[in-house]
Amino acid sequence: MAKEKKIKVLLAQFPLETHSRGLITVAGMLRDAGMEVVLMGNARPEQIAKVAVQESADVIGISTYCGGELVLGAELLKAAEKEGIKDHTAFVLGGIFPPKDGPELVKMGFSAVFPPSTPKNEIVGGVKKAVAAKQGH
Repeated sequence: MAKEKKIKVLLAQFPLETHSRGLITVAGMLRDAGMEVVLMGNARPEQIAKVAVQESADVIGISTYCGGELVLGAELLKAAEKEGIKDHTAFVLGGIFPPKDGPELVKMGFSAVFPPSTPKNEIVGGVKKAVAAKQGH
C-alpha cells in the first residue's frame, strides 16, 4: 500500500506584521494533523512565492493582523503566477481582517480564509480541502 504524501504548508506573514502567536499556533495545529510545515516568518509576496517553489509547498498560508491583506494578497497571487505555481498551489489566509474582505480574498484566488476563533478542525479541514481541490482529488 502506497504511503499518502504529506501536505507541505509554507506559513508566512507580510512584511510589517509583528504578531506571530497565531502563525505559531496554526503551525502546531497543522503539524499535529500530520502536515509538514515550513515556518517562514515575515516576507514580501515575491519572496514567499520563491520560497514556495524552493520548498515545493502544496499550500501557502498567510497570517495577518495589521491590514493590507487585499493589496499584498493580490501581489502574492501575481508573484505565484509569475513563478508558475498559482494553478497548483492552494492559498489560505487567517487572522484579523475586515469581514467584508473575506469574500474578496476568495474571489481573487484564496481557497479559504479563516477569521479569528476559527475552530482547529475547520482550519485543518479547510487546508486539506484546498489542497485536494488544487490537486484535482
